[in-house]
Amino acid sequence: MSFMPLDTSVPWGSPLAAGRERHDLRELSIGYGLILLAVWTPHPWQWPVNLAALAWVFIATVVSSDGWSALGLRLSGTLRSLWVVGLALLLAAAAVSVAGRLHTLHLPGTPMLFVQRYWGYTLWAFLQEFLLLGFILPRLLRLLPGRNAAVLAAAGLFAFAHLPNPILTPATLIWGLAAASLFLRYRNVYTLALAHAIFGISIAITIPGPVTHHMKVGLGYLMYRPSEHHHYGQKSWSSRLGPRLGPACSKPSGV
Repeated sequence: MSFMPLDTSVPWGSPLAAGRERHDLRELSIGYGLILLAVWTPHPWQWPVNLAALAWVFIATVVSSDGWSALGLRLSGTLRSLWVVGLALLLAAAAVSVAGRLHTLHLPGTPMLFVQRYWGYTLWAFLQEFLLLGFILPRLLRLLPGRNAAVLAAAGLFAFAHLPNPILTPATLIWGLAAASLFLRYRNVYTLALAHAIFGISIAITIPGPVTHHMKVGLGYLMYRPSEHHHYGQKSWSSRLGPRLGPACSKPSGV
């Protein structure tokens, strides 16, 4: 199966764009609908919905994508955008310092345990960024009249998938706006995914689990009980959209 580029030169709202817009709207509606359904589906029925969402996103991306560069999957732009990772590290260090003073910092006992607990979150962060920047944003850019509208809508959809978590919802709205804007400038998912992972892990280790409901969203957030002992909670977008599709592959969930 090969990439079938969509002609983005056709003016928004023109008659020639109508068919393409219907195609994009259909792909986006089904994909995002499956993600929300997974977030709000109880176990054990959640896994089939997760797999359906992943399959739909994969097929739609292969069929409708403009290529690897448009998806941000090439290394070009990596060096120019590395400052985003540096900034994320500085902000995370500040959060850790404050949490240490407030006695809310909860780190794994050793560096090895830290890696074991959060390596999966990095994979989940990459997948979330791909869903946001490689699947949702490109279609909104073709559906809406202007980049600003597309960025705002993408961030809104990203945050909406993290409801009703009062910590992750505003955090993902802010990050969604920043990530979408930076993506349009650098076209690189890797640095944004790494920054996403840094922010998500910093939230997980600096804010007490009972406050964030261990990073759960959707039905998982509502059904959370303080007696539960999860390393990082459930996943966001799809509470469990993959091996560790949400924060964390030991599996966090939210951001």
